[in-house]
Amino acid sequence: MNPVRHAIATQVRALTGAGDGAIDLIRAPGDDGLFGPGSVSWRVHGDFSSMMIGGTAALLMQMLHPGALAGVWDHSDFRRDMLGRLKRTAQFIAATTYGGTAEAERLIGRVRTIHDHVHGVLPDGTAYSANDPHLLTWVHVAEVDCFLRGYLRYRDPMLSRADQDRYFAENVVVAQALGAVDVPDSRAAVDAYLLGMRRELRFDHRTQAVRDALVKQPLKSPFLRGFGAINTAAAIDLLPPWARAMLELDAGSAGARVAARTGAQGMARVLRWALNGSASEKTARAQG
Repeated sequence: MNPVRHAIATQVRALTGAGDGAIDLIRAPGDDGLFGPGSVSWRVHGDFSSMMIGGTAALLMQMLHPGALAGVWDHSDFRRDMLGRLKRTAQFIAATTYGGTAEAERLIGRVRTIHDHVHGVLPDGTAYSANDPHLLTWVHVAEVDCFLRGYLRYRDPMLSRADQDRYFAENVVVAQALGAVDVPDSRAAVDAYLLGMRRELRFDHRTQAVRDALVKQPLKSPFLRGFGAINTAAAIDLLPPWARAMLELDAGSAGARVAARTGAQGMARVLRWALNGSASEKTARAQG
């Protein structure tokens, strides 16, 4: 294998935990898992670059909800472990998308068990719980909306509206398994949901601290530092304008936004080369 290609692939897989044994993507014969090779989710979740950009944008947007923010603030060492959070999210998405049904259910059960211990009181005295169905729906919708935004911008801008609707509808099964309710299942329903949720969102000093931990995360190698800078700029640019404004993030001038997108496209080409295709393609080959 080309040594440069191998070095990049090794660093990226270490960043996401791929191949570390935490998840099992081998499916039994006849078990397509929750989605299957013909799903839109296999396509969208299979492009590493757009998923990382979308995932970073999703974390930023999720933190605008006081309940989601409190779970991170009260129950994690977010300043030191933001990369760990990204890794765990990447592994959950990989397992629930490409793993067998039993592995997907195992990961969902593990998340639900963790959520059982994530609860407390907001600064205004309101109780919160990670098992709150309303909060779970917010976290889910912010995530899938940003994943699809990333895919449309950096992989396939021609994905049809029907396939976009299919993507949202497919992923309802995961949200409901985690405990979410009234999950929007189409592009129009997601847009309406996000508009309706904006009155519940807030930005304060705690949101700012988590935001800064995410956008300034320390990365050891020069390659990963460069990758992180490009990814963060692209994620900020990917956010809906209203969310970017609430987070007090500046996407810069038109020229800066073009530069962010050009850099992300270049990064995507390098990573697709280094990783030798998408996760779905590799999984399909492994299943033979």
